[in-house]
Amino acid sequence: DRLFKSSSKLDEGLDAIIEDGGTHETPSDAPASDVTGPDVTVPDAEPEVEVSHPPQTADVDVPVPAQTISEPEPEPEPEPEPEPEPELDAPKAGILGRLLGRSDTQTVVKRTLDDDMLEQLEELLIQSDMGVDTALRVTANMAEGRFGKKLSAAEIKSLLAQEIARIMEPVAKPLPLYATKPQVVLVVGVNGVGKTTTIGKLAHLYKAAGKSVLLGAADTYRAAAVDQLQLWSERVGVPIVKQAMGSDPAAVAHDTVESAVAQGADRVLIDTAGRLHNKVNLMKELSKIKRVIQKVIPDAPHEVLLVLDGSTGQNAFEQARQFAQATEISALAITKLDGTAKGGVVL
Repeated sequence: DRLFKSSSKLDEGLDAIIEDGGTHETPSDAPASDVTGPDVTVPDAEPEVEVSHPPQTADVDVPVPAQTISEPEPEPEPEPEPEPEPELDAPKAGILGRLLGRSDTQTVVKRTLDDDMLEQLEELLIQSDMGVDTALRVTANMAEGRFGKKLSAAEIKSLLAQEIARIMEPVAKPLPLYATKPQVVLVVGVNGVGKTTTIGKLAHLYKAAGKSVLLGAADTYRAAAVDQLQLWSERVGVPIVKQAMGSDPAAVAHDTVESAVAQGADRVLIDTAGRLHNKVNLMKELSKIKRVIQKVIPDAPHEVLLVLDGSTGQNAFEQARQFAQATEISALAITKLDGTAKGGVVL
């Protein structure tokens, strides 16, 4: 639901694909749907309008204030046309129906799933930054057993949602809670993706769960980075370990973990400086931070959280690959998805 509501381009694109080469059918003429899973509904439809599912016939009474919808007849009734007309599919279908003089018949636009339609679907998903290989795999799975059958935009949306859920469910897991105390989480990523803000949110989450949290300000390069994390520590109400600007980040990480052991803290969140994934020396610094932490706790860090900007697009995949070479990435945090429709790279 969030995917389609936040991305009008994807929503409009699917409707356009179905309209291109699609045909208008009445519910009684439409073949039984092949879509499995939850019932297909039209997003943002009016509450009183329901999607007809075959083999339901057109003579089912639909409650409409101050009027009734008559059973479809071959000849249009001469009496004034009732307004508004309930629409089954996209608004375009109802408009076209009225223009063609079929205002007394509810229609749904369906298109035969063929090679041309699959190619259009692939292009649409690639435009949403899903990636070529993933888009090809998703459309192939959607077409399996349905090639040559007629599908509506709502059915395509349902199939796409099922494919996305199938990909995401195996990896959509909460951060595991280890018996080791403290549990060290190292937060990495390029500049400006939202690492420090994400740490503030995680600290609030852990404290609300009754855990003791310690923050480590290992971003000693960016101006006001320590002050920003200090502000988050005050808002959340958790302690912070910091040093002066320009200090060795590995030294800050070492002191943070030592303090956590001494205080018996449950969680340690270490903020690191933003670095471009193609800067070799800075990427090597991450490896150094990891080695220094392991001198205090051999199996630390227990989680390495890579923060990615949701508006980055396909370059986020290369970022993840480069960071994984410098340090083992165990989890992803995707930020700024409320301001972009380019989050398909997550898949």
